[in-house]
Amino acid sequence: MDGAGETAVDKAMAPQDRLSAELAEDMAAVNVLIRERMASEHAPRIPEVTAHLVEAGGKRLRPLLTLAAARMLGYAGQDHVKLAATVEFIHTATLLHDDVVDESHRRRGRPTANLLWDNKSSVLVGDYLFARSFQLMVETGSLRVLDILADASATIAEGEVLQLTAAQDLATDERIYLQVIRGKTAALFAAATEVGGVIAGAGETQIAALRDYGDALGIAFQIVDDILDYGGSTAVIGKNTGDDFRERKLTLPLIKAVAKASPEDRAFWTRVIEKGDQREGDLAQALVILQRHDAISACRTDALAWAAKAKAALNSLPEHRLRDILSQLADFVVSRVA
Repeated sequence: MDGAGETAVDKAMAPQDRLSAELAEDMAAVNVLIRERMASEHAPRIPEVTAHLVEAGGKRLRPLLTLAAARMLGYAGQDHVKLAATVEFIHTATLLHDDVVDESHRRRGRPTANLLWDNKSSVLVGDYLFARSFQLMVETGSLRVLDILADASATIAEGEVLQLTAAQDLATDERIYLQVIRGKTAALFAAATEVGGVIAGAGETQIAALRDYGDALGIAFQIVDDILDYGGSTAVIGKNTGDDFRERKLTLPLIKAVAKASPEDRAFWTRVIEKGDQREGDLAQALVILQRHDAISACRTDALAWAAKAKAALNSLPEHRLRDILSQLADFVVSRVA
């Protein structure tokens, strides 16, 4: 795979699809393992709920990052498959919990598990997947891998709790926002790439580079998602446009607009975000204010900067076809809001 040139077909494919194609055999093994481990002899609701989300057509980006990192550094074993499944289980568990916390009704264009079943099922099945993920981690026999993924799981939960207190507070600034998304999104991206390097026996410089890549990619990814909530199609973002606004989440576009707000604008943000008094036409008004302050453009600039950091982190890794695709993936993530 390393050193092979790009074909016209390669160039026409999205980087994520190219990763899937390059790692198809590994990914097939991951999918088999996921189906095996989400089974339950005594509680049939567990595979029902899990399958609804796991098999909903998600791109499996995070496990692909683990597989790519390991293969790029010459790993020839099978533990990377267990780690990729672990990462997907952690991700799926957090989605199940998030949808309950956010009272969401759509995920990846489909009704959420909590809507189809109930909140109790979503929370408990999420707990089950967390437990399964730790079983898989232990099976690799690597204490360092266990430490990285356990730390990421704690950081994700911490980020979600921080968001609960910061999301509807107009005093929330970009520093706090970065702390939130580093926890709820970037932590798992960074862990996914880092454990791939660890299981491959890479040197410390390479492991750090992989973690830096995942961290920056995850931040860019979340900023783009927050931008798309104010103008992306439902098909692209997997939820309804304006959900963050309706859920009163003070994401980066709003933080930038609030920082430049006139007294009239601030009164509007206080009413719709802090007080939750939202009326017909408020989303349209929010979009007008965002445009007036170039908030979306400023967010796009930030996302591009983080994508550039992700690409720069790859420079210390060996030349490889997968490294090239990972670099292109960083560009692709932000191209959604180009």
